[in-house]
Amino acid sequence: MPSGPRLVLENVLYHITTRGNQKQQTFIEDEDFEEYLCRVRRYKRKYHFCLYGYCLMCNHPHLMGEIERKEDLSKFMQCLTRSYTAYFNYKYDKVGHLWQGRFTSRIIARDRYAIDCISYIENNPVRAGLVKAPHEYEWSSYRERVLKLNPNSKILDSFTL
Repeated sequence: MPSGPRLVLENVLYHITTRGNQKQQTFIEDEDFEEYLCRVRRYKRKYHFCLYGYCLMCNHPHLMGEIERKEDLSKFMQCLTRSYTAYFNYKYDKVGHLWQGRFTSRIIARDRYAIDCISYIENNPVRAGLVKAPHEYEWSSYRERVLKLNPNSKILDSFTL
């Protein structure tokens, strides 16, 4: 049964996830994480997506942010997932779908819960047992957002409640 239309509103935040098809790894080498973030940078500029938090797990990414025009949310994710799939399939000599179904987008109120959501996203590697503390995980926004590290690779936008 097809999914119904996506609820997309203006002036709200979104927690966006998409999972690897059959829970397969979507990021295998460091270069894959870097390539995905490079594509996030490119398409966030093109579609005016403000990124406030992220975490790239081995088989799924989490993004939290907002988009200027609500009709561009699907375009942003479509460009991001399709272009990364092309990169991944070429690199690993694969064909077909990389992602399982369409992306999910949960509406997040611009209040204290938004900060909690970013923290939840950045603590995924801790809950998964990959690291003991969020600052140890290289592929999340924690280091840039909290520790102000990697100023040359700045990908986050300023967030205010």
